[in-house]
Amino acid sequence: MPIISRFFGILVRMFFNEHAPPHFHAEYGSYRVVIDIRKLEVIEGKFPRRALNLVLDWAELHRDELLENWERCQAHQQPVEIPPLE
Repeated sequence: MPIISRFFGILVRMFFNEHAPPHFHAEYGSYRVVIDIRKLEVIEGKFPRRALNLVLDWAELHRDELLENWERCQAHQQPVEIPPLE
């Protein structure tokens, strides 16, 4: 599962050939969460509130790039790295 971004101890990943809706995975320590890209909502998992807010802020800024990466992964192409939240 390629890492597409890293910031503040959070890893953001996408799997190849995943199920709909378009989403990404984030990890923070032992926490795991799956985020719907279009709705910017948690589909699965749990994150500390502050870390979740950082991920959602980042995803809002990079929604178009995330959707492009989703399409790339569906086509079994390597996703493009997305700049971290600063």
